[in-house]
Amino acid sequence: MTTPLSYPERVAVARLHAMLELLPTALDKRLGAVGITAFEHTLLDVLEQSDAHRMRMSELARKTNATLPRLSRVASSLERRGLIERAPCPEDGRATNAVLTPLGVHVHEQSQALYASAVRELVLEGLGRLPGDGVALLTDLTYAVLTSLDTEHPRGAQLAGDPAPECAADPTPACDADPAPEPACAADPVPGCDADPDSEPACNADPVPSDPVTI
Repeated sequence: MTTPLSYPERVAVARLHAMLELLPTALDKRLGAVGITAFEHTLLDVLEQSDAHRMRMSELARKTNATLPRLSRVASSLERRGLIERAPCPEDGRATNAVLTPLGVHVHEQSQALYASAVRELVLEGLGRLPGDGVALLTDLTYAVLTSLDTEHPRGAQLAGDPAPECAADPTPACDADPAPEPACAADPVPGCDADPDSEPACNADPVPSDPVTI
């Protein structure tokens, strides 16, 4: 019989669920001023970083962790608004490229500041309250979870033998001075719960302990 999750494990997963529900909506709200969602910003960002502002749809799906049907729907919406175009791939007639348009470049430039401000307020400020390097911790924890979620990508082997494995979703470094990608971390910027040390506050997403003895 499968062993039930411990209370600390339930707390960790409940907080992860809460973050995954709240963060995309909060980011979408901040980016509404330029008329795009957080996922659309990510898609434009990947294209902006790619050679000639173009990328195969299949590779774009891998970089954004989207299914091809979802990516196709979003691409159609962006195309209707003139932010991207789709064109046959010159190297492979069976493939389709997504191409960032000049208007797409402009909207991406507008969204960058909004996105950075939102991430700093909604994510990085919370990480800054953690001991040590909260950003490195978040990088390590998220990467560790991704090794289980996306088994088709060789993250597991890299995690065991490479001190700085790369993830398909990692953005391209802006310059040579940027640090190399590091394995992932903190999916819990929210502090404490009843099972955590007394100095930490509770989180609304924390489950109610089923057995007071385990607290």
